[in-house]
Amino acid sequence: MIVVFWLEHRPEGSSPHAHSFAPDALSDALKFAEGLRARRRQGEPITHVAIQSELAQNVGAAGVSDPAGDYAHYKRRIDPAIPLGRPSGSVGDG
Repeated sequence: MIVVFWLEHRPEGSSPHAHSFAPDALSDALKFAEGLRARRRQGEPITHVAIQSELAQNVGAAGVSDPAGDYAHYKRRIDPAIPLGRPSGSVGDG
């Protein structure tokens, strides 16, 4: 699902709004958001226009932030002669 969020400010207070779109309707969501921004340029009290998506095919499995103890990864190799990876396990295992 793709959702466009925005705030409208009125004398009685600000109110949040949202409009949802199908996962394959990004173009429509972008047009809708740009329409809100155009209304803001015309003087309407609209702020914080944002698009958020949670697409089932792009959301990782639960627990990916907790890698296994033997997982090792470098973003770059300072010296190619140094083997990839790092010692894993508890502190003091060594």
